[in-house]
Amino acid sequence: MKTLGVLGGMSAESTALYYRELNRLVRERLGGLHSAELLIRSVDFAPIAALQARDDWAVTGALLAEAARRLEGAGAEAIILATNTMHLNADAIRAAVGVPFLHIGDATAAALKAKGVKRPLLLATRFTMEKAFYTDRLIAAGLDPLVPEQADRDRLQTIIYDELCQGVVKPTSTAAGMMMVERGLAAGADGVIFGCTEVGLLLKPEDIGVPVVDTALVHCEAAVDFALA
Repeated sequence: MKTLGVLGGMSAESTALYYRELNRLVRERLGGLHSAELLIRSVDFAPIAALQARDDWAVTGALLAEAARRLEGAGAEAIILATNTMHLNADAIRAAVGVPFLHIGDATAAALKAKGVKRPLLLATRFTMEKAFYTDRLIAAGLDPLVPEQADRDRLQTIIYDELCQGVVKPTSTAAGMMMVERGLAAGADGVIFGCTEVGLLLKPEDIGVPVVDTALVHCEAAVDFALA
């Protein structure tokens, strides 16, 4: 089994999900008392979020590149970044290490195509929905992603940062998220991407009448595929 380096803390809620899911998948595949070989670097999210708000992505990239180098130095044989938004710095991280960087967008695109989805609705942070680093990767994979209207993007950003990242799930916010899904389906979406690693805390795939890809879960599956190959 290869050792995975998990770059997390953005948020701690989703990093806990990664830890649980990576171990569950390894135990499911190998049985018994098996668990994942992991190294985790969990950063303090508050300074990162402040840099995001200022659009200071050069500094976040330098911080995450250094964290990835430390994971590699400690023995990580691949790096996974346990957040969608910070994949804006994927190139900086990849350039900083010699081991594979397993991109969440690639795992997401593969899962969508396996489900026959062509026009997915992307539910994510404002950065992921509005900047090209993520949607362009999906488009390059042959998909035609949709994003919610501005008011819904602003509302979802608030839900993610002020609630989900702090471990708070409100029924009113779940209802708002479901309304965003309904509007996306009415606009022609044939699937939904839980494109922030916390969205799975807010919405449940079984409540949505089209295929759903939870990016955190498929990213973990791709990472375990690599670790056990």
